[in-house]
Amino acid sequence: MTTERWTSATVYPDMWADPDDDPREALSDPVGEKETLWNYLKHYRLTLEMKCDGLDAEQLARRSVPPSTMSLLGLVRHLAHVEQTWFQRVLQEQPDLPKLFGKSPENPDADFDGAVADPAVVEDAWENWRREVRDADTWMETLPEDGLGATVTRGDEQIPVRDVLVHMIEEYSRHVGHADLLRECVDGRVGQ
Repeated sequence: MTTERWTSATVYPDMWADPDDDPREALSDPVGEKETLWNYLKHYRLTLEMKCDGLDAEQLARRSVPPSTMSLLGLVRHLAHVEQTWFQRVLQEQPDLPKLFGKSPENPDADFDGAVADPAVVEDAWENWRREVRDADTWMETLPEDGLGATVTRGDEQIPVRDVLVHMIEEYSRHVGHADLLRECVDGRVGQ
């Protein structure tokens, strides 16, 4: 069965939603480097939510193509883990914080492997992701504009805060691209 491609946008057919309905439109005109980087991160976070909106547990957990374990639900879980790793474990220097979803060197794909079609798993994934995003944003609010050049220690290396934020944008942009394809496979919906 072939899924028909579609979009809810009526103004620009290559968009996910019309500008008046797109929550990302509110993230314009940042002032300064910190706000610019933070706005890009917020934009990609909103895009992830939009790509998952309206899907049930089975659709969210649906795998892309074998042997990949990637699914929209897996991406939500993975990005919750990424938020926790970089904002809490690294930037807030809490390296001993237990990792989400049982992710470990022995089970590196636990975030994707555990993304099963169960409403409770979906709810847990979103709760974890939203908590990690909220905690990261709370930390960002306290970061002074000139704090982007500060460094944090990760293992034996010193990492500038700016690099972590750019990496987070990179991580989300990569996975939101995956979400584009995953969503199109689920129900044919397309758009940026």
